[in-house]
Amino acid sequence: MEQTDVTRAIAAAISVAASLDLPANDATVLHNSNKLALRLTPCGVFARVAPVGEEVAQFEVELAQRLVEVGCPVCPLEPRADRRVYTCDGFAVTLWTYYEPVTPHIAPVDYAKALEQLHVGMREVDVPSPRFTDRITEAEEVVASRDRSPGLADQDRVFLSRRLASLRRAIDDRGAVEQLLHGEPHPGNVLSTKNGPLFIDLETCCRGPVEFDVAHVPEAVCAHYPNLDQGWW
Repeated sequence: MEQTDVTRAIAAAISVAASLDLPANDATVLHNSNKLALRLTPCGVFARVAPVGEEVAQFEVELAQRLVEVGCPVCPLEPRADRRVYTCDGFAVTLWTYYEPVTPHIAPVDYAKALEQLHVGMREVDVPSPRFTDRITEAEEVVASRDRSPGLADQDRVFLSRRLASLRRAIDDRGAVEQLLHGEPHPGNVLSTKNGPLFIDLETCCRGPVEFDVAHVPEAVCAHYPNLDQGWW
């Protein structure tokens, strides 16, 4: 977000917290991308804020509740507030439990066990979600559009189009078992807490083989995840 939007987003999150009698007079920006991650103090709430219409907050809230119910290692919603999406000044605000980080890095074996546990729980949850190959479709659309990729030379455009098409065929030909996935379980989306590793940012969930998720984690973690199809690497 631009700084002007950051200021408004922080004010919106503080306003929502105050309306719920959660004392918040300050906020620390934990991460700023297409949405803002904040720690509200002194109430100690983790807030995620995005412009209304540019988020899938309702999906994320509902999915998080269902995953917690089946024992998945995901960050739970803030128990002192209704588990829903709040809106204020054009922003969608969701409130989550804040955890003080225990260590700067998670041991690969613990990371792998948490990811496997997440996948096991996700098999019990049936929600509409895109297929992971939709990301190939998005890339193909960018490559095919001169307006969206004006700096791409024609020969590179042809090469990338053919390469993306061949990747799609190779993926479909493997016929791998697919399930609900996190979508981007990289280190930036996993918290080191006293309760063990907890995953956040569920808006990237999709359907695909577990190897797609494992491809996002450090190589040392892959060695501890059981029964991977090595043909994906």
